[in-house]
Amino acid sequence: MLTLTLEEFMVELTEGSIKNVGPTNKSATVKMFDVESAEAREFGDKRVKLVFEDEDGNEIQVSLFPEDVRKIASEIDALEDDSPVFE
Repeated sequence: MLTLTLEEFMVELTEGSIKNVGPTNKSATVKMFDVESAEAREFGDKRVKLVFEDEDGNEIQVSLFPEDVRKIASEIDALEDDSPVFE
């Protein structure tokens, strides 16, 4: 399941084109639950792309620098040691 929350979002639809309306203070939050597949792969010369897909075919891609990937990996390792989620 994919949820998308858009804040302060307004667009103008004119002759089939979408145009931003108003100030540039828009933000979004995306959440995905019940992930069916997850993978990591190279993205360019300096990043790692994490790709998550749910049962409905919704996909989220996240590009991270290696140091961020290492930080997340160490946080997962710590969870494995301390969290009942991994029991």
